[in-house]
Amino acid sequence: MSSAATQARLWYLQRLSAMALALFVSVHLATVVYAVRGGLSGAEILARTQGSWPVAIFYGAFVIACAVHVPIGLARIAEEWLGWSPKQANTAAIVVALALAVLGLRAVYAVVA
Repeated sequence: MSSAATQARLWYLQRLSAMALALFVSVHLATVVYAVRGGLSGAEILARTQGSWPVAIFYGAFVIACAVHVPIGLARIAEEWLGWSPKQANTAAIVVALALAVLGLRAVYAVVA
């Protein structure tokens, strides 16, 4: 396993990202409910997001928070439940983090650009 200092940093990063995700999910769900109750279609919502830097920044930060939070937990699960070595678990976590970041940011670009 990694050093105690590294584990403490990862624990801290996961807690910080969880707090950010709670905010992002709350705002996202409130926006969805507001848009649906307002009768907006998917096409109308996408038309409103085109070229919007605030939307890009919000959802870009949302993606980064996910890309930090999820792999840390998955690495611990892989170690504890699947019996993977720390090196295997961390390598897989890095791959997942990169995939989440690339795919998520690509989706943000598609919605905003």
